[in-house]
Amino acid sequence: MSNDAMQRDNEEMTRVGPGTVMGKLMRQYWLPALQSNELEAGGAPVRLLLLGEKLIAYRSPNGSVGVMDHRCSHRNASLFYGRNEEGGMRCVYHGWKFDATGQCIDVPNIPNGDAFRQKVKNTAYATFEKHGIVWVFMGDQSQIPATPRIEVMEAGEGEIELEFAMRESNYLQCLEGDIDTSHLAFLHVGNVEPEQLEASDPMKYVVANRRPELEVSDAPWGTTYCAFKDADGGGKYLRFANFMFPFWTQAPQGEFDTNLFSRAWVPLDDTHTMSVTITWKRRPPTFRPMKSGEELPGVAPLELLPNTTDWLGRYRTVQNLANDYLIDREAQRTNRIYTGIANIGMQDQAMTDSMGEITDRSREHLSPSDIMIARTRRRLLRAARALATDGTPPPGVNDPFVYQLARSGEMLVDKVDSWQEVYEARLKEAVRIAG
Repeated sequence: MSNDAMQRDNEEMTRVGPGTVMGKLMRQYWLPALQSNELEAGGAPVRLLLLGEKLIAYRSPNGSVGVMDHRCSHRNASLFYGRNEEGGMRCVYHGWKFDATGQCIDVPNIPNGDAFRQKVKNTAYATFEKHGIVWVFMGDQSQIPATPRIEVMEAGEGEIELEFAMRESNYLQCLEGDIDTSHLAFLHVGNVEPEQLEASDPMKYVVANRRPELEVSDAPWGTTYCAFKDADGGGKYLRFANFMFPFWTQAPQGEFDTNLFSRAWVPLDDTHTMSVTITWKRRPPTFRPMKSGEELPGVAPLELLPNTTDWLGRYRTVQNLANDYLIDREAQRTNRIYTGIANIGMQDQAMTDSMGEITDRSREHLSPSDIMIARTRRRLLRAARALATDGTPPPGVNDPFVYQLARSGEMLVDKVDSWQEVYEARLKEAVRIAG
C-alpha cells in the first residue's frame, strides 16, 4: 500500500468530528458519555466534549437529563453559564429558554415572541440512563436505535462497577492496546517468572512462553482472536478477546466463565479519549497474588485528579504525559516493576499516549502478533465506508443483541480442533446474565 493510501486510511479511521467517515459511523450508536452522579437535579450544567462537539449536559429539577450544543441559538453565548430551570435551560444573555429537545420555548426579550420562538431550535441529543451511566445518541434524532445490549449491562441494579479515565490520544490507538495480546507478557509482567506464581495461576503460561500463536476471525459484533499456548499435560491455554463496534473491547485477562466486562474507548475529540470500563462485581479478580503473597508488580489503584469545569477536565489521571506517568527509574532498573510505572492501566496509557495524539501508522512494521489489530482496522474502515457510500448500517445498530454472544477471557482445555467450537461450547456453560 502506498504512503498516500495509508495516510488516507489513517485519516478516515481516526477523525470523528461531524461530517467525517468515522464520525458518521460513531453517530449510529449510543455512547456512554457521563456518570449519572456528575449531574445534580437543578444543578450546574457540565461541559461535555463528545465526538468533537462541545455540548452541555444537565439534569433538570425534575431529574431528567438534557444534552445539547453549548451555544445558544440566539448569539452563540455559552449555555454553560445558563440557568437550569424547570422545563429547560435558560440563557442568561437575553433570557432565551430551550427544552431538552432543543426547542426554544421562551424569548422574553421579544414582544409577542411566540411565533418567532417556534422557528428556533438548538441542537440536542437523546439520552437514557442505566447503571449509573448517561448514554447519548448523536445521530439522526428521528431514527433513534434500540439501546445497547452488551451482556454486562444486563446485570442487576448495584452489580456494576464503573471506571472512567481520560487519555491524551486518539481512540483507535487506545482501543488497539486492549486487543494486543502479546504486550501483556512484557509491559505488565516482563519481570515475572513462572516459578514466582502459584501452580494454579494461568499467568504462568503467559510468562513461560511470551510468543503466542494467534488466530483471528470476523464476528457479528466485530472481530475476535484466540491466542494459543501449550499447557501442562499436553493441553492448551487459550485467551479470547473481542472488538465490538464501534469502539468497545473485551480484553482476554480473566476467567472466561465469569469474565463479564466491557470497555468503551469513547472519542471526546480526535486527540482525547474517555475510557469507560463496565465490570460485573461478581467477576473474580483479574490478577492473582504471587507465591510471596505480593501483588503482581505494578498492580496499584488508579488515581484521578479532581474534576474541573474545563472541556477536558473530567477523569484526568494523576499519572499523565506531563509528569511521565510518575515513572520510577529505580524500580525499572532493579526489575521491581518492568516499566517502572505503577498501575497496569497507566502502563498501557503511557504507551498509547506516547505514540502521539494521532499515531503515524505509515511508520509501523506490523508483525504476525498484530493480526488482530490489522483485521480490526480493516473491519472498522470497511463498515464506515459502506455506511458513507451506500448507507449500509454497521454491525450492532439494527441488531443490538449480537453483543450478547461476545465474551473474552482465558481457559485451559485438553485439546483444540476448532477454537470457534471451543468458544461456542464454553459460552453455553458460562455464567450468563443476558436479559
